[in-house]
Amino acid sequence: MSETFNPSFTMRNKHIQTLYQTLFRKIKEPNFEIEKFILEDGDFLETYWLKTKNPQANTPTVVIFHGLAGSYESPYIQGMMTALSHSGYNTVLMHFRGCSGKVNILPRSYHSGETGDALEFINSLHKRFPDVNLYGVGFSLGGNMLLKLLGEVKENSPLHAAAIISPPMQLDVCANAINQGISQIYERRLVKDLNKALIKKYAVNDMESYIGLEIKEVKKLKTFWEFDSAYTAPIHGFQSAQDYYTKSSSKQFLKDIHTPTLIIHSYDDPFMNTEIIPTQKEVSKNVSLELSKYGGHVGFVEGSFFKPKYWLEERVVHFLNENK
Repeated sequence: MSETFNPSFTMRNKHIQTLYQTLFRKIKEPNFEIEKFILEDGDFLETYWLKTKNPQANTPTVVIFHGLAGSYESPYIQGMMTALSHSGYNTVLMHFRGCSGKVNILPRSYHSGETGDALEFINSLHKRFPDVNLYGVGFSLGGNMLLKLLGEVKENSPLHAAAIISPPMQLDVCANAINQGISQIYERRLVKDLNKALIKKYAVNDMESYIGLEIKEVKKLKTFWEFDSAYTAPIHGFQSAQDYYTKSSSKQFLKDIHTPTLIIHSYDDPFMNTEIIPTQKEVSKNVSLELSKYGGHVGFVEGSFFKPKYWLEERVVHFLNENK
């Protein structure tokens, strides 16, 4: 297959690329096997497994990390897991805390730089399946998290290889970019989803005592800066939203990655701007950065509007096959 993403003229609009799967992709929901993973702090994650046909004891497994407010219901998740399972991989989606539809126990949640949960889960897979090579695929927020994790563990990586799609590698830049022009529509939708998830936590925790906000005040949060200042930063121990963005951005960790890693990113991503793209000096020799003029955010759909071809899934499968 071609490693260059080249959509047809009718599919080059960044918003069509970003929204196409959500609005138009019809995919039969895979037959997931659901497992609850209990974390060391007593909270839990829900993991959704999709096995390949006739799996063996050493069948490679791909751990999937979704984007902000994503889940097993996201078309890009179902599409990628189906493509990987058809290509001989077992796949497992690790939902971040509270993202599978069930409210997590603790007042805290997840964020772009929270690598502890993922590392704990991946290490549990190594103990459970010692003869299996593990791979990672991260989308957007999940991609930023995975890049940061790989940079943190350096040569002690638990993964054989990783593919990252549309990661917000500089969080403050992205929070500013998505608050500009028509991109604000995406921001308002995502923050609304975050607000709903936070409000649900008020039923199981005394959230007002933790963050000092009444439910009616949560509903007024409109931007990432506002939400992360009000909840993400204080509940996870950061001094401010800026402190959270600075410490959790993955760009500073790219030079320390020892794992073969592919980053797929488009110049026209409406969630961010070109300032987040690292220079050659900022990435290690183990990181391949593939940039395309088009693709939107977690898009990369070729073909035509009525006969789409999901290039992204083919590219990720091809990369993982090269790194078996």
